[in-house]
Amino acid sequence: MAHPSQLGFQDAASPVMEELLHFHDHALMIVFLISTLVLYIIVAMVSTKLTNMYILDSQEIEIIWTILPAIILILIALPSLRILYLMDEINNPHLSVKAIGHQWYWSYEYTDYQEIAFDSYMIPTQDLAPGQFRLLEVDHRMIVPTEAPVRVLVTAEDVLHSWAVPALGVKMDAVPGRLNQTAFIASRPGVFYGQCSEICGANHSFMPIVVEAVPLKYFQDWSTLMLEDA
Repeated sequence: MAHPSQLGFQDAASPVMEELLHFHDHALMIVFLISTLVLYIIVAMVSTKLTNMYILDSQEIEIIWTILPAIILILIALPSLRILYLMDEINNPHLSVKAIGHQWYWSYEYTDYQEIAFDSYMIPTQDLAPGQFRLLEVDHRMIVPTEAPVRVLVTAEDVLHSWAVPALGVKMDAVPGRLNQTAFIASRPGVFYGQCSEICGANHSFMPIVVEAVPLKYFQDWSTLMLEDA
């Protein structure tokens, strides 16, 4: 999860998020190179008193500064399109979970099981146990198996919400009357935190998302226990 004074992204916990981090670094290096070149040109133009008659009107330079930006845009667009298609790719999910946004909590329905469904409320500050995070902990976490494709069907019951977990590279709007879908693969066990990312009313800041990724054996034990309690 994020920590105070953090400047970069959270550590990636899914293959898609790793790709997004690599693309971010790739694009940032291009921005640094362009900024350095522009700064050098500005300083050179302001500080020098010499003029070059061939630079004042030169078709060769105009060709270069027309083609070069086009090449740079292609170098940015191609990896970006690749990741966009990867994020939309959903092949044979091992588990489907329906996330329903309410004012101001989330409900989860495991559609592969008839009787696994629960509400997920934020734990009030006065009820937090030692080591738990304020405004991020919930009473019921969304449990998923690691290294398995998980499809999340996202919708809302009242107003617009957004189901987002940065470490997994997932963000999908929850729209009333519409069923959106996204997918992720948790590459390692852990607890990953997110929050509603669409302003949805007075308590928008108090409907966190907690995804706990566990090995398949523990997920099977948890699902069996939930079915017995249902």
